[in-house]
Amino acid sequence: MINNKKDRFEIKEGDKTMKAVVTVGNGGYDQLVYKDVPIPSIDEGEVLVKVLAAGVNNTEINTRLGWYSSKVTTSTDNLTATDEELAEVASEGDGGWSEATPFPFIQGTDCCGEVVEVKDEKNKGLMGKRVLIRSCIRNEGYDSMENIWMASDFDGAFAQYVKIEATEVFPVDCDWTDAELGTIPCAYGTAENMVNRAGVKKGDRVLVAGASGGVGSAAIQLAKRRGAYVIGIARGDFKIEQVKSYGADEVVGYGNEILEALGEKSVDIVIDNVAGPNFPYMLKVLKRGGKFVSSGAIAGPIVEMDMRDFYLKDLTLIGCTGWDEPVFPNVISAIEKGEIKPALAKSFPLEDIVEAQKEFGLKKHVGKFVLIPNHNA
Repeated sequence: MINNKKDRFEIKEGDKTMKAVVTVGNGGYDQLVYKDVPIPSIDEGEVLVKVLAAGVNNTEINTRLGWYSSKVTTSTDNLTATDEELAEVASEGDGGWSEATPFPFIQGTDCCGEVVEVKDEKNKGLMGKRVLIRSCIRNEGYDSMENIWMASDFDGAFAQYVKIEATEVFPVDCDWTDAELGTIPCAYGTAENMVNRAGVKKGDRVLVAGASGGVGSAAIQLAKRRGAYVIGIARGDFKIEQVKSYGADEVVGYGNEILEALGEKSVDIVIDNVAGPNFPYMLKVLKRGGKFVSSGAIAGPIVEMDMRDFYLKDLTLIGCTGWDEPVFPNVISAIEKGEIKPALAKSFPLEDIVEAQKEFGLKKHVGKFVLIPNHNA
């Protein structure tokens, strides 16, 4: 889906152009270039989507910084473009998820948009539909765990238009705004994948780390949708109240406060995309036979683990990156049935991406930031 030649964003005579944010390499905010680029041309099986809203995620910032490299051991909060670790990543180009990041390229993992062009007759029914794009693609089928991601492996939605396989486009019928829908794909897909893979069911006691973030606030709602008793981890009066508004039955603090508030062997499932120093406490509160499901490590990828907690309690540790087949249809269904609500913190114009990412890094918000392209530019 992506041509890695360095000149692929050059405008040639006759090209129709669009505004986009091109990420040109590993590093700081200077690597985000807002510019005119050619509108992508679609091939068989693809559609062109007019981007109406694109969410801001940790993954875009982490990819730009090169945080996914095994050389980086710090939390995402402590990274700067001048760190020695990141300088080495940038020079060696190993900061991608599994392969070298395809710089220069367009990031943007979340997309709410409108289908404006199709290639095949069978996809004509998508024309003019408001859609969400499934950003995680199981490119070798659901019998394989191999996966690729929009905006990590090929161009994403930080642009006026994006092209994508028609199979990854899902019409959605609801009264939400474009910005509200722009909060959904990455956070809610990731959360639903963890909830689904952990087998959350009615009566389970579920602990959600990072409960005020996009994935955490989604996980609370999606676990409650299944009838679970949900406990969120958050700190600060504003965040605690917001987490409760998403349906959390309890909210506890960080670190030893988790153990003090809940006690050992008190929850069935931990849903986590934080890791870091809280990890040992979350294993302590799991019951025998409990499940720890993870999709991230923003508080630090290197954790302390007492193996006795793991094997003596017959725990199951579940890693979640590739989304399972029911996940995104489940999310669309939950939206259309009114079973979940968006966690929209703030919207920014697409050209203000640097301001959005800087404010995102302060971690003072609850929910998601969204970028809105100006189609009148």
